[in-house]
Amino acid sequence: MTKIESQSALFPDCPIRNVLSRIGDKWSMLVLFTLERHGVLRFNGLKLYIPDISKKMLSTVLKVLEADGLVARRVYAEVPPRVEYSLTERGMTLIPLIDNLIDWAKNNMDDIQTDRNRYLLKDN
Repeated sequence: MTKIESQSALFPDCPIRNVLSRIGDKWSMLVLFTLERHGVLRFNGLKLYIPDISKKMLSTVLKVLEADGLVARRVYAEVPPRVEYSLTERGMTLIPLIDNLIDWAKNNMDDIQTDRNRYLLKDN
């Protein structure tokens, strides 16, 4: 059992903990944001737009997002198989919230960085 699974198991009925443990990681929102901006993408297309994510981590994130109904995975019966990922309707409902968070981060990042530096200097 992973740390996230064990935390969710402790509080299975807490919506905030349950949802944030799934989308609040380092990569999930970035994958959702990328799919919204670029539409339907194959695995390598996602990897191209998010170059610092490992293939294993991208695969894991896509599985989690698919399991939660935020990302749709479509497999085509071709040789070699073609797999495409896109946002579901539920996934699309997260985009305005992600956009708001991005705007907030852009508007506050300079002040946050200043406060972090001030805090670090205070402790030394």
